[in-house]
Parts: sequence; structure tokens; C-alpha cells
Amino acid sequence: MKRQKRNPNDRAFHKGYVAAVEGRNHDSCPHDAGSQHQEWVNGWRQGRQDYWSGFGRAALAQRMANM
Repeated sequence: MKRQKRNPNDRAFHKGYVAAVEGRNHDSCPHDAGSQHQEWVNGWRQGRQDYWSGFGRAALAQRMANM
């Protein structure tokens, strides 16, 4: 069986979350506009919030694995 592709919006959210956890800037979004840009920004905000809330590396890794 072929593996289904991930939803592009879910993938953009995950990539934004990872970017925030790694400390990258908000301006590093690879999407210019549209729903993927918005999802990337939402993921970035969630990742930054988790980082500031004091999630440790283990908690962040577990959270990213569940996305």
C-alpha cells in the first residue's frame, strides 16, 4: 500500500513549531501567503509559547512527535 501524503497545512504547522523551538525568527517562513503561511505562523507561535513556558527538551520532543 502507498503511504498517504500528509496534509500540507499540518506539515506547515509542524515546520513552524520546529522553527520556533530551534530559535529561528518569525521572518524565516518559507511561504509568502495563503493558508500554509498562516498555519506556519500558528505553529511558530505555539512553539514559541511552549518554549517560553519552560518545556524541557524531552517534553518538546514528545509534543512534536504527537503532532
